[in-house]
Amino acid sequence: MTSPERTEDGRYIVVGGRRWRASDPLIPDEVAAALRSELGRARSRIRTTESDEDRCALRDRVQLAKEGLGERGTPWWEMSAEDRRERAEDRLRRLRG
Repeated sequence: MTSPERTEDGRYIVVGGRRWRASDPLIPDEVAAALRSELGRARSRIRTTESDEDRCALRDRVQLAKEGLGERGTPWWEMSAEDRRERAEDRLRRLRG
């Protein structure tokens, strides 16, 4: 699978002509992989869950994973390196709770 096009500043990926915030490149590979795994599991379960309450809880998990990856919340390029790592690790801890 090829990587999506990135903007010159590296902050966004371009998919179908639309810009999406890129994952934080500073996140250690193992943390990023774990966050992506949590994200994929939550998204998969949303599609098969019938309960609105469960779906809401799963959307919260998607939000945490996306924040951990730097794709939502405060833009990663506005944060210090330490704060970026702490955010990723905190969100992963909360997901694994």
